[in-house]
Amino acid sequence: MPDLTVTLVQTELEWEDAAANLRRFDRLIGGLETATDLIVLPEMFATGFSMNAVALAQDMSGTAVGWLRETARRTGAVVVGSLIIADAGRYYNRLCWARPDGTLETYDKKHLFGYAGEDRIYTAGSAALLVELKGWQVRPLVCYDLRFPVWVRNGHPADYDLALFIANWPQKRAVHWKALLQARAIENQCFVIGVNRIGCDGNGLYHSGDSSIIDPAGMVLFQNAHAPCVFTQTLARDRIDTCRGEFPVLRDADQFALR
Repeated sequence: MPDLTVTLVQTELEWEDAAANLRRFDRLIGGLETATDLIVLPEMFATGFSMNAVALAQDMSGTAVGWLRETARRTGAVVVGSLIIADAGRYYNRLCWARPDGTLETYDKKHLFGYAGEDRIYTAGSAALLVELKGWQVRPLVCYDLRFPVWVRNGHPADYDLALFIANWPQKRAVHWKALLQARAIENQCFVIGVNRIGCDGNGLYHSGDSSIIDPAGMVLFQNAHAPCVFTQTLARDRIDTCRGEFPVLRDADQFALR
């Protein structure tokens, strides 16, 4: 199975200004000098983490989803991020996985952040998403999902090779973000990518980023705080095989299913 090249985009977000944010990401992604398989954007990348869904929501034919599809086509890479989506009279924090061929997969954030009132505005998802990219199985997730290991739990044989978390995670809990990313990698023997925004949002909350790449043994391969960055790295498939082969912990895991 081939290696996988991933690009993390960590940046500030203009509060509730989709047009400005899409222009920003056009500039950042347009500066890529190497080919990549996967481009990862933060949670609610078009607006910031806003509860103003009535004013900001788009449907699945809206400009932001169209931008994802066009960016994937233009770069030849999968592009992933979440958006405020209106669907059948409800609002969702919906992750979109846009492929270069125009097809799209979606995941509605399951664990809504009640502390900020997200659960009063948005509808929680109930179905996990598993997608394939160059033979890799990828599990995309959103922000607060990181705190719930049962929802993220890998199987035996392993269900996925890469867990992907996109976030608007405030700096005041950055120590949790970094520790939990490592924990999810170690317990699931997979690569973990976390992409977070930087800067202050419209509520005055500061985000330090700390976007990260963690290997299946919990080693931090990349981590960046406070500064904007567009970082590309190739993940070695044989690193997964080595970790699982040398220490086959997943075979001893408890068997259970969520109800």
